[in-house]
Amino acid sequence: MKRTKILAASLAVGAVLAGSVTMATPAEAHPRQRGVQNVIYLLGDGMGRTHVTAGRERFYGAAGRLNMETMPVHGFVRTYSVLENSGQPGQRDFKPNLVTDSASSATAWASGVKTYNAALGVDAKGKVKATAMELAKKAGYRTGNVSTAEITDATPAGQASHVLMRGCQGPTYSAASCQNLDITGTELPTDDIRVTPVAKQMARNGTADVILGGGLARFDAADEKALTDQGYQVLSSPTDQQVATRADLRRARGGKVFGLFNRGNLTVEKAKADNPSAPQAKEPTLAEMTTKAISLLDNSKGRHGKGFYLQVEGALIDKRSHANDAAQTLGEIKAFDDAVKVALDFAKRDGNTLVIVTADHECAGFNIIEKGTFTNAEAANPPVNVDAGNPANNSNPSRPAGNTKDTSRSTGIVNGEGANDPHNFAPATFRTADDPRGVKDGTPEASLWLTYLSGNHTGADVPIYAYGRGSEQLQGTVENTDLFRIVTRALRVA
Repeated sequence: MKRTKILAASLAVGAVLAGSVTMATPAEAHPRQRGVQNVIYLLGDGMGRTHVTAGRERFYGAAGRLNMETMPVHGFVRTYSVLENSGQPGQRDFKPNLVTDSASSATAWASGVKTYNAALGVDAKGKVKATAMELAKKAGYRTGNVSTAEITDATPAGQASHVLMRGCQGPTYSAASCQNLDITGTELPTDDIRVTPVAKQMARNGTADVILGGGLARFDAADEKALTDQGYQVLSSPTDQQVATRADLRRARGGKVFGLFNRGNLTVEKAKADNPSAPQAKEPTLAEMTTKAISLLDNSKGRHGKGFYLQVEGALIDKRSHANDAAQTLGEIKAFDDAVKVALDFAKRDGNTLVIVTADHECAGFNIIEKGTFTNAEAANPPVNVDAGNPANNSNPSRPAGNTKDTSRSTGIVNGEGANDPHNFAPATFRTADDPRGVKDGTPEASLWLTYLSGNHTGADVPIYAYGRGSEQLQGTVENTDLFRIVTRALRVA
């Protein structure tokens, strides 16, 4: 089947499968809300509840609030994926995978189906599914895709591509990264969209009018020609691999803009602050990209005067959590929350914008422990599990002694004394907005003690915050697939 036919079929099928969600009455907190013309969906990749708590305490103090926490609707999202060739929840062949990756999670909210880890824009049986951004674009809305990761990475790619394996990004790729067999083992033709690199798809399908982020190395000269042929203002040239800068972004005009500011992922804010003269310091912040994207999309209405659908990803929360770098993680939480403020301020002025802030999954078991204590990773043995006062409370196997620190596994605070020891499993400590002025990061006196469980994802539910008409549907606990139905219903494209 030709690529154009597959895309057309996916749009039609996706429209049919988008579930019906009843729009609720506007919350009293939003008396100016008339209806939804715009949706801004902000995704803190890897951002669990503790990431939010730690960010709040670090920058605003225990009694403070991040911008996302000021939104009137709070809830949680279930994030599990499914195994390959599995059915959907409620079906006989449903086989859950309790810990998702970013690709399957992106497919859940972008296309409304659970899928297997690594899949983008296809269900667990490999069938192409339309995305919310494709549906919005087809209906005449303006669309934008912003990320601090490579723009071909899982979260942004989930709205604008369909591949069997997320590693199929481009421009050079192997048969392994662009899986060329379907679930039956049948070899797919080379013009099948599911084996077409994400960059090639994004440069040609026009799904996003505004594309801002990293990943210029994923695009080549042919991609640049495809973009210019469609009328994009190309701020960063794939042909000569010249990245764009903050100054280029400020000068951007017109209805279609393609701007990538690094050949790979964008640079973490802490590194830019520590090295203000480095070339990477010319990269825009996520808040600056969000501001520009909203301006470009809002000032150039879609067909029939319709609004816009914008997805914004703070990707480096996840990538620095994988690295167990708490200092850089905290900086990325703040940078993401600054972008949330941009979206929320616009929504309050505009009066007809739904803002959703959530995460795809939690990363690394990020946690806050009591000041002055230590982690199990530092212990010579686990905690005591014997209750001398009531033996019925004893655990099996019995540990009558334990919870002692092993100095060979912990030589000091991980970002303070002992930081150069690669085997240091200690917490990282940070001053908070409540600490006395003289307290420094990396000292025992700092009150925020942060730890990681692993270097991988966890299966925890993630927080969600929302503002605007229809946001009350997100109160409580929802499936990540519900987000597709809520967004497409709000935009009246399903």
